[in-house]
Amino acid sequence: MQNLIKRIIGVGIIVLLIVLAFKYCQFKKEDDSDIQYNTNLIQQQILNVGKLVVTEGHFSEVITYKNQQKYLMDMVSFEKKALVVVNANVTVAYDLHQMKYDIDEKNKTITILNIPKEEITINPDIQFYDVEQSKLNPFTGDDYNKINKSVKANLAKKIEKSTLKTNAQNRLISELSKILIMTNSMGWKLQYNGKTIESETELNQDLKL
Repeated sequence: MQNLIKRIIGVGIIVLLIVLAFKYCQFKKEDDSDIQYNTNLIQQQILNVGKLVVTEGHFSEVITYKNQQKYLMDMVSFEKKALVVVNANVTVAYDLHQMKYDIDEKNKTITILNIPKEEITINPDIQFYDVEQSKLNPFTGDDYNKINKSVKANLAKKIEKSTLKTNAQNRLISELSKILIMTNSMGWKLQYNGKTIESETELNQDLKL
């Protein structure tokens, strides 16, 4: 009788161990499946964000170009000048396809490693008015190159003083905040420069380029 009881207890223990082992394996399988599912969702979100973010602006300016050629010990000079009207379309772009990041599945952390620098493109339309020149000092290709270089330098200064770059950066942060929202909703963390980003305000502060 005692042997039968011991045998029943032994079988019960074995069955219990089998059930526990099965439950553990099932739980671990579900846990691994959840991690893989979450990782795939996050990667898809990053792919959706990974695009070209473009902000456009328009600038205008009017400049007067002058040049003199002097002869006979500067006693005689020939001047050329023109009124230059410039209308330029400017774009500031971030190519987020080039963004580098790391996904740590174990610690449920996304780390932004590198954000591409903005690309500024200036396309000026230059028109010349009231052109005055002489045969001894005509407009040449060198003059047009100087004017084009000067125009782009002036436009670059205007861009720096304008809100175009700030607006472009705000659009960039708006795109990156989609990753933050996803990570927060799934219990993951977003890091940049060794710091955990917990809000869009922190994202705005810490992602200043």
